[in-house]
Amino acid sequence: MESKYDVDSSPPTPGGTSQPLSTASSATASVIELSIVDKDAHFPYDQEKKLQSLEEKMLVHGRTPAEASSSFSPTLSPNFGPSSERRASSIASNTTAIDGFRMAQMSPSRNDFSLPPAHDSPFYTEAEEGSSLSHLPQPPVPGPIPAHTAVTEEVKAMYSALNKCLELRDKYISISLQNIGDNPRDYDGASKHPDPKKTHDANLKPWKIYPKPPPPHWHWTDKSKVISGEPAHESEEEFDFAKCDIPRSDEWTFEVDERGVYQVYDAKKGADPLFNIPTLREYFVDLDYVLSVISDGPTKSFAFRRLKYLQSKWAMYSLLNESQEMADMKRVPHRDFYNVRKVDTHVHHSSCMNQKHLLRFIKSKMKKNPDDVVIFRDGKELTLAQVFESLNLTAYDLSIDTLDMHAHQDSFHRFDKFNLKYNPIGESRLREIFLKTDNFIQGRYLAELTREVMTDLEQSKYQNCEWRISIYGRSQSEWDKLAKWVVHNKLYSHNVRWMIQIPRLYDVYKQNGSVKNFEDVLRNVFQPLFEVTKDPASHPELHVFLQRVIGFDSVDDESKAERRIYKKFPYPRVWDTEQSPPYSYWLYYMFANMASLNNWRQARGFNTFVLRPHSGEAGDTDHLTSAFLTSQCISHGILLRKVPALQYLYYLRQIGVAMSPLSNNALFLAYERNPLKAFFETGLNVSLSTDDPLQFHFTKEPLLEEYSVAAHIYKLSQSSLAELARNSVLQSGFEMEIKRHWLGQQWYLPGAAGNDINKTNVPNIRLEYRHQTLSEELDLIRTNQDAPMAPSTLAPTAENVAAVAMGKSR
Repeated sequence: MESKYDVDSSPPTPGGTSQPLSTASSATASVIELSIVDKDAHFPYDQEKKLQSLEEKMLVHGRTPAEASSSFSPTLSPNFGPSSERRASSIASNTTAIDGFRMAQMSPSRNDFSLPPAHDSPFYTEAEEGSSLSHLPQPPVPGPIPAHTAVTEEVKAMYSALNKCLELRDKYISISLQNIGDNPRDYDGASKHPDPKKTHDANLKPWKIYPKPPPPHWHWTDKSKVISGEPAHESEEEFDFAKCDIPRSDEWTFEVDERGVYQVYDAKKGADPLFNIPTLREYFVDLDYVLSVISDGPTKSFAFRRLKYLQSKWAMYSLLNESQEMADMKRVPHRDFYNVRKVDTHVHHSSCMNQKHLLRFIKSKMKKNPDDVVIFRDGKELTLAQVFESLNLTAYDLSIDTLDMHAHQDSFHRFDKFNLKYNPIGESRLREIFLKTDNFIQGRYLAELTREVMTDLEQSKYQNCEWRISIYGRSQSEWDKLAKWVVHNKLYSHNVRWMIQIPRLYDVYKQNGSVKNFEDVLRNVFQPLFEVTKDPASHPELHVFLQRVIGFDSVDDESKAERRIYKKFPYPRVWDTEQSPPYSYWLYYMFANMASLNNWRQARGFNTFVLRPHSGEAGDTDHLTSAFLTSQCISHGILLRKVPALQYLYYLRQIGVAMSPLSNNALFLAYERNPLKAFFETGLNVSLSTDDPLQFHFTKEPLLEEYSVAAHIYKLSQSSLAELARNSVLQSGFEMEIKRHWLGQQWYLPGAAGNDINKTNVPNIRLEYRHQTLSEELDLIRTNQDAPMAPSTLAPTAENVAAVAMGKSR
């Protein structure tokens, strides 16, 4: 066999230079061919042991065949002598020539190649000297894997199923107009509506916020104090109901169909509804499909591995870019964690203050207004002093311990005890006096307390809230009472927006005779909203109040057992049993009626609403599946840790999850077990919220307390805290004009393109990493299914589609 290297070892010339090396035509080489043989090949046991020994020695030696080949050079030193010859012989003996899957060990000598001595080679023992493995069977050389066989049919079917789940969510979110760009208040003059045909109101104008938001650079001042000697500042615009515009009535009409869904009609276009809302059957068919996908064994394994991969990828990113992120943040003037905007996207209004604040307020009222008539009980009116006399308490006796409103260890997994914590001193009459909007004093005390909390938020400047306030569904008059309470008490703040929470308490209302069937609850909740959409003059205060309302929430104890008493769920007009409908049934009818309402309001140029329910705090994980289809964002979501496939779907669609670890720690899950950190590292769209500061927090700034505890327990960096704050603004329902000021002019674009580090303090490389990682996961799903789609650098979410439309219209 002809050698690859033939060395002529002629002596050097007298001048000290060696002659050029030539090839010896008569040279022969003894080659040991080492074949990489399949472990399942058939050959004698002793030969198998020899091959195994060779492989182990190569591994221990730590040299790959490529490294061995590159370590030998055919050019010899000019001072080639006996010792050099031996060294060259030893080096060459370890040289490996790679040809496909065949390797040859070669040893150069003066005239030919021969087997190296046993002591010169690290790969051979004395017993193996002179042996040859060339007679062993050779495996076929594998070629490239064809593209069409790279993914099995089973995996393709799994990808297709996951993609269909994403498409189902997009269908429901698009129908209900919950995407970015669907809300008329997203068009502030800087961007116009991408499709004017969606509106039938000729007077559609850019959205204006009233009262006008403060200028970009402002400082809070106490309006009640005037400091002499200082120049007078231009007074901030105050809310005046008389200045509010009340639009004309609309010609479209509405009514509830037999399925319990409000439908909108245009007499000019016939008797068919204007908007196509999914039926109850269609919803449950889609829900069952998603449930079947996320419960499939291979899908669960695949999602679990992808989530672990994403966490590992994040760990690598953090190790490589931590110093760069800090350097980028240090270059930003003025901005740090304390002065980036944060929104508490999940906080209940009746517990938005801390205990010390409530205690001071109660003591102040007892000292300054003891003669206020505050309640009607047992056929007579009682003053505040008489109420506390009946409790044998004075202002001096009150303390934090006396109030007993903090959720202690006795509330863990006891939602019934937690609800009792809303009663100061355990007395429901005090809750009615101080924490209710509809009471004997028309909610005057709660309005004063609310203004004080608003003042605290305005002083902080950078902290904002979305307060959840209840509409129970017991009477249609609830909406007007709530709207008048807000409007007449001028409860407007640039730092506050409102969410309407609907408690799932049908069984309670049925037992006390407030409603006859479930349709009565739906009518009490949605009838006034459709009336004010048709004719704002019929409920003028409600029309003005709804301009600051973001959406709806569904609340109750999720750990309650849900017994299915019907094989097929009946329509609401037939649901007259004392048992409350299941979570999925509630969520469908909130979604369906809100979707019909949103389409009408968008057509009129009114602001639309989103659905952001409590989901995944406890109970059945099916709640999270219902929310996946119907809701823009959710609150809590800690049970996603038990459903990897659904968690992966939440990641792919970047569904907002407002998490409250301190709340969960007191009620359902210890803080160190909370999945917030894992969700954040994976890349889910998570934010921090307080839930109930009255029960869970101690300081004047509960949102900062939430961030502080999370930073210490989870060891979050400054850039991670800034990203969580940015996520909270993205999830919030503040107007486009406000978000532009807080996040940047094109905040709705994905990745670094939508980031302004001078406003968010989030490094661009962080958001670019998030976007690229998400795009890779989406491309993996979309390009490997049965009918693959072309990969895209832009995540194909409905939000990004709307963002592109908005970008083109600017």
